[in-house]
Amino acid sequence: MHTVLDNNPGMEPSMAGRLVVEALKFVHAASLFPTVRIAPTREVDEGWHALILHTHLYATLCSRLGRTVHHYPERPNESRHDPDVLTRTIALIEQAGYTPDAELWVGPKKSLVTVAANCSHTPMPGGCGPIRPGNCATTGGGD
Repeated sequence: MHTVLDNNPGMEPSMAGRLVVEALKFVHAASLFPTVRIAPTREVDEGWHALILHTHLYATLCSRLGRTVHHYPERPNESRHDPDVLTRTIALIEQAGYTPDAELWVGPKKSLVTVAANCSHTPMPGGCGPIRPGNCATTGGGD
């Protein structure tokens, strides 16, 4: 949470906490459904960035989940926004047993908060592709 706050001066601590919690939900869902194309919102991605920067913590998390969820960033581009990916991501987070924070899972034109993360993820041809979890058991910690 403090990493999110450091990267986003003036952000309320409660918002930073919400971003990290949603990132944890996202990473867990991505690890459970590795063949399904999902992506975080730019806001949730900010929380994910904070997790990744704490490499030992993130490696431990992924090890416990049984997969490393790799990050494939792209520059933000609203024209690539695919609402179906957002809908699918929310559904898989729910299938994983969580209630998504609906205010943080909206399209780029409805963002609740501005974040420093200057990347997005798209599962479209020519883009970064889907989030790709690696299997820790077969690749020794990720691919």
